[in-house]
Amino acid sequence: MLARRTGDFPLAEDAVQEALLAASSQWPGEGVPANPRGWLVQVASRRSVELIRNETARRRREDAVAAQVPPADRSAPPADADTPGDSDDTLLLLFLCCSPVLPPASATALTLRSVGGLTTAQIAAAFLVPESTMAQRISRAKQTLKASGEPFRMPGAEDRPDRLDAVLRVLYLMFTEGHTSTSGTDLHRPDLAREAIRLTRLLHGVLPGDPEVTGLLALMLLTVARSPARTGPDGALIPLAEQDRSRWDGREIAEGVDLLTGALRAGRVGTYQLQAAIAAVHDEAPTAADTDWPQILALYSVLARISDSPVVELNRAVAVAMVHGAAAGLDTVRGLETDPRLAERHRLHAVRAHLMQQAGDGVGAAAEYRVAAELCANQAERDYLRLRAARLADAERPGNGQ
Repeated sequence: MLARRTGDFPLAEDAVQEALLAASSQWPGEGVPANPRGWLVQVASRRSVELIRNETARRRREDAVAAQVPPADRSAPPADADTPGDSDDTLLLLFLCCSPVLPPASATALTLRSVGGLTTAQIAAAFLVPESTMAQRISRAKQTLKASGEPFRMPGAEDRPDRLDAVLRVLYLMFTEGHTSTSGTDLHRPDLAREAIRLTRLLHGVLPGDPEVTGLLALMLLTVARSPARTGPDGALIPLAEQDRSRWDGREIAEGVDLLTGALRAGRVGTYQLQAAIAAVHDEAPTAADTDWPQILALYSVLARISDSPVVELNRAVAVAMVHGAAAGLDTVRGLETDPRLAERHRLHAVRAHLMQQAGDGVGAAAEYRVAAELCANQAERDYLRLRAARLADAERPGNGQ
């Protein structure tokens, strides 16, 4: 809302940050105001004026403020007025940040930072690039968007296809970070995952006939349905094969399957529908032993052909091992060892360790689990990897039944 009012995205972002800081210090003692949203908009508006004054000589203040008055198509409604589709304008901001004036990677990164609330380090991890590279990319994107004069309004139907792929990628990465955090002490951030689902539902309401929008919503529901069983009482990670499936959310699984079925009828299969189909095969198996791994392998093979992602190939390696044996899975992993996008990433070592363990190489698997743990920034995942390494090392010691 403030960005639409001022026409200056970086200024609006700074002002809103200061308003949030003011709220965090004042509300605990003074109480939450009757209209929290209006309070934040009012304080942020004042901060934006102060920021302008700090950057402008006093004698030029009036001209500078007048220059910030937006044209009619950027004016915002009153703070307590609902806007069509989404009262907090988040969906509008998603489409704005995914403007075609930005390269797709920059648009996605900017949106994750400004709308999703991810840190630069988390975004860099998702893109498999150094943090410094990502920081520069986000900074350039802000300046490009500011210089473009992009109107702060929902794009028309004819303009949405140019932005939709980036919007979907942002929502997918938001959900992925919420489902399995790249850093921190907890395995997941349920608030971020649920916000991604909320926004995807809003998008599905706007574009109910788009199969990839529907497929992404289905993927999120089929994945988040397992959340109650992913951790133990102490927060420790429980792998998929060992989860108590009675704790999975049956209603979310049913909704996800229904959405996926409808999306597949359109006959335009994309990456999110394929990932949702893989999640559905896992969710519909009564036990881990009943999982239809040949079907999962077939789906991953199709996904790998249309998605240039080393992570997809790593997941396919696990499916290859489940169908053709651990040795075949390890051969697939070897083909990824020189991919620079996986350099210094714990996932490659964790998958290799898992497959080496399946192949009976306990010593090698323990070593790979330790390397993966050192590279992992999430405490829950790191503890799990260290535990696996310790158990294997202990089993390999003389006198322990080996």
